[in-house]
Amino acid sequence: MAARNEDPGATVDAFGEAVNMTALQLEKWLATDESKSVGQSNGGESVGHASGRRIVKLLHTNKTDLTDADLSHMRKVVGYVKRHVEQRPDGDVTDTPWRYSLMNWGHDPTK
Repeated sequence: MAARNEDPGATVDAFGEAVNMTALQLEKWLATDESKSVGQSNGGESVGHASGRRIVKLLHTNKTDLTDADLSHMRKVVGYVKRHVEQRPDGDVTDTPWRYSLMNWGHDPTK
């Protein structure tokens, strides 16, 4: 995971490794019932689903236009994906909340 004091390039690289879905793939995924069925929420949109919408925007943003807030969110995504991947359940994960949650964060573990 990129540290706060790392150069933006290192953060962008780590984000690129963690997020293995394209903006189009992620947009299509976020529109599904499965995407909306997972994650922590306060009765509204889940944290992961909101993050996914932000990731789509980040994927469309030129590297030179990234803000400190963008880089901070990218680090958050990298950390989440890293922690969650380590919690992989046994067996086929294709249709599991674990995979769906990761996909909301732009990472499809079956790729």
